Amino acid sequence: MQMPEPNPDILARKAELVARLRKVLPHNAVIEDPVETRAYECDALTAYKCPPLAVLLPASTREVSDALAICHEMGVPVVPRGAGTSLAGGALPTADSVIVGVARMNEVLETDYDNRFIRVQTGRTNLSVTGAVEEEGFFYAPDPSSQLACAIAGNIAMNSGGAHCLKYGVTTNNLMGVTMVLMDGTVVELGGAHLDAGGYDLLGLVCGSEGQLGVVTEATLRILRKPEGARPVLIGFDSSEVAGACVSDIIKAGVLPVAIEFMDRPCIRATEDFAHAGYPDCEALLIVEVEGSDPEIDEQLALIEDIARRHDPVELRQSRSAEESAAIWKGRKSAFGAMGQLGDYMCLDGTIPVSALPHVLGRIGEMSQEFGLDVANVFHAGDGNMHPLILYDANKPGDLETCEAFGAEILKLCVEVGGCLTGEHGVGIEKRDLMAHQYGADDLSAQMDVKDVFDPKWLLNPAKVFPLDVSGTRRAA
Repeated sequence: MQMPEPNPDILARKAELVARLRKVLPHNAVIEDPVETRAYECDALTAYKCPPLAVLLPASTREVSDALAICHEMGVPVVPRGAGTSLAGGALPTADSVIVGVARMNEVLETDYDNRFIRVQTGRTNLSVTGAVEEEGFFYAPDPSSQLACAIAGNIAMNSGGAHCLKYGVTTNNLMGVTMVLMDGTVVELGGAHLDAGGYDLLGLVCGSEGQLGVVTEATLRILRKPEGARPVLIGFDSSEVAGACVSDIIKAGVLPVAIEFMDRPCIRATEDFAHAGYPDCEALLIVEVEGSDPEIDEQLALIEDIARRHDPVELRQSRSAEESAAIWKGRKSAFGAMGQLGDYMCLDGTIPVSALPHVLGRIGEMSQEFGLDVANVFHAGDGNMHPLILYDANKPGDLETCEAFGAEILKLCVEVGGCLTGEHGVGIEKRDLMAHQYGADDLSAQMDVKDVFDPKWLLNPAKVFPLDVSGTRRAA
């Protein structure tokens, strides 16, 4: 994966940069020892690594502002970093860049149950947001599989979703306001604790912008009342294509489950070995969850089971207890980690129309034979957000390149059937060079024009999202 060559002038001024940063930040908030910066050389896309020039760990918006102002003045690229769980290389540094991590910014700043919002620093983990309000009967809806570790900052940068996004939406549907620091140190407030802000939807622009426009330091998030009850059902099938057709029929029937999750045999077996969730041994498995009162749940599940039976499932089983429900979701949330038992893999993130699921799953199986690499599928089937996991051997010459080529063909297929390159992982570097497959030259130019407004010097995450040959002139300028 190509990255820009480091600027020798910036490398030569490292001592000056570090000295200036230490005047505005606590001593332990500036890491410049090459041994220690290796901890930040990659994110969860571990195939690519590069230690940064330095790492900053500020504890407040003011500290972020002071640090960015210095980097802006000295022309030093900045890579914002949440918890480093990005699967698309969104936090991959270059040798001449400074990482600005928000991990120390993890406080709850305000909680308002009457108006149903919580304001937090963005280094706070996703799951701990719910942890801060659950005793009062509330929760924060977006629930990525990495929610135990991922930070709100990264969720906002990538517009993260999760298993329950079918009903509750993704981050942008639950984000009410942000405090953001621009590259020159300017602090701006967007949105707030109200339903909608006047003027342009800049909040919608920032959510999903992958650290290209500013560093989000505080977020106002919508919290919701916990549902009265919820119950999942496991539906096993003897083929992935049939499972995909069942998902399409559930959606067409007008039922709105809170989640529809898909796993195929390789993922089912790895997850069951790891989490012992009680999954059936079948070719494809759906986890469909509904919520409400007991009569509502019974009515919805009866309709879903009726639809499933038309597709001849090999197993159809409702959860019988809260413990069994917890085990079912523990298995799904553990899927990515469990797949690590099988070896190295690359996790993709294409999104397709639900009606295209049977065709796309079948085609992925064919491509697996063509490229000679196994693939496991686990994804949010309800909204068509696919996560194919391509298995390869990082120690075998040529395997990574074959894996990348296979992944590119899957993502191109997603676009060709009416979908897009990413649903929640972002573009980063992983899909950067595929952007021209989804967007024309004018579309990419318009997107880069927006970045010009917020970051004229192209110092914020400059090697991400846009193909290097397309953004080269602007980065050089």
